[in-house]
Amino acid sequence: MKRIILCLTLSALTLNVSVAQQKNKRSARATAERPNIILVMVDDLGYSDFGAYGSEINTPTIDKLASEGLRLREFYNNSICAPTRASLITGQYHHKAGVGYFNVNLGLPAYQGWLNKESLTFGEVLKQAGYRTYLSGKWHVGNDSLYWPNQRGFDHFYGFINGASNYYDISPYKDHVPPVELVEDNKRINLEPGKYLTDEITNHAISYIDEATNKPAKSTQPFFLYLAYNAPHWPLQAPAEDIAKYKDRYAIGWDSLRKERLAKQIKLGIADSKQAIAAHDPEVVPWQSLTYDEQQLWQRKMEVYAAMVDHVDQSLARILAELKRLKVDDNTLIVLISDNGAQGGLIPTGRKRPRSSGPIGSAGSYDYQEQNWAYVSNTPFRNYKATPYEGGISAPFIAWYPKKIKAGTIAKGTAHLIDLAPTFYDLAGANYPETFKGVKTNPLPGLSLANLLFQGTELPAERPIFWERAGNRAVRRGQWKIVSIFPQNKWQLFNLETDRGETTDLAAKHPDIVADLNAEYEAWAKRTDVEPYEKLQLRPISQGAPNGNAGANPNRTASRVE
Repeated sequence: MKRIILCLTLSALTLNVSVAQQKNKRSARATAERPNIILVMVDDLGYSDFGAYGSEINTPTIDKLASEGLRLREFYNNSICAPTRASLITGQYHHKAGVGYFNVNLGLPAYQGWLNKESLTFGEVLKQAGYRTYLSGKWHVGNDSLYWPNQRGFDHFYGFINGASNYYDISPYKDHVPPVELVEDNKRINLEPGKYLTDEITNHAISYIDEATNKPAKSTQPFFLYLAYNAPHWPLQAPAEDIAKYKDRYAIGWDSLRKERLAKQIKLGIADSKQAIAAHDPEVVPWQSLTYDEQQLWQRKMEVYAAMVDHVDQSLARILAELKRLKVDDNTLIVLISDNGAQGGLIPTGRKRPRSSGPIGSAGSYDYQEQNWAYVSNTPFRNYKATPYEGGISAPFIAWYPKKIKAGTIAKGTAHLIDLAPTFYDLAGANYPETFKGVKTNPLPGLSLANLLFQGTELPAERPIFWERAGNRAVRRGQWKIVSIFPQNKWQLFNLETDRGETTDLAAKHPDIVADLNAEYEAWAKRTDVEPYEKLQLRPISQGAPNGNAGANPNRTASRVE
């Protein structure tokens, strides 16, 4: 009992630490020149998909950011798109922000499907601190226009509202392919035929940087840019010249490629050679068991996936070049993460995927990576997107800030999405208000990573981190992690110091540890308004679809603004 009380006390102290940080008017760092901040999120990208994390994919710009900055070995997301974005944008656990399940309304405040007013966004807080605030890319935390980015503190927004989009527009509905519906500052627009969405997201990001930097009236204001790419989320669509770079690269198959990536991770210092790694996924068939034609088909999928990641890297090269041209690169912090692990399989929703009307990689292709290659993307971890195993919740984390972050740093980290808002507010000298527009705000549960980034100081080892989504649950505290998968609802226990591959369940051997972590989970669930998933299953879903797609048109949204 004493142990349980101590654990609960630690959890409460963790909550209060961040609140105290926000009440501090300005940190020593923030009294100096405030940085521009660019937060880059990619979509459905696995832990090992950047070169700096073990990949063979050509990502020289991202690798440059990593070699000149800091990488974390242990940075966590929420395993799936909308809940991750809710935590990222607000600094809250996603239930507290109102997106407990997805961007759908399940009839309870914690599961309403859009960001509530009690949970402030980056845009709202940093705008109050004098920042210009921009978002280019994917929103996915509120379909109705009352909850779009311009209504939540962003000066400008370009992108799409829901969870998925085609990358090319070949409208009007040629071969049953819908137009790419976008929104720009509350106005609906379509992507121009022949344009590639990743490029257009980048073009608007560059225009925002130019606006914030070039105009005399704005020249003294730092800017915050949330750059939310949808690549490499399905559908697999990429420029032909990028796909061609990877021809025959994947003829070795997923079994050999996973070994290749793991060897590189160990050499880089991202993985520990003494760590147990996830066993071969039983759902992944041996490469050599495939026919020649099957191998050719599977190679093409990974060629296109690699091309999509490659194109994001090219886009970031353009961003860096613009920062340098404007002479603001030395005072810009860039943070790069992924929203969840690679997607192992489409989440069952009772719907069929749209029918492909073109080859893999072209407009009209609705193929995706699937388990076989996702198994490689999530090297060396277990499982995929939508689960709280390490393969579902582990993301690469790269932070770059010239002359401020020590080059070539690799740290353990053990940080979570909820830590980014306190970090940015700390560096910006922004006060997180107790009330905003007459509404009492939710306190921030995370911790600033500033000391970790700039001084190498690790976060408190015993700080617990929690997950719940669709009945899947987990707690990480120190070396220990418990995981429960719905509907079995049985805790497994793993020692991540020696077994981050989650290969050996120690629950029967250490029931006291399971009991302690379960007590922490129950207390967190109560204060975070988490409901038993069995209860939620009885409630109707009022809009959208659980995997972020909307029928034949994956970009269709509910709207008030036309």
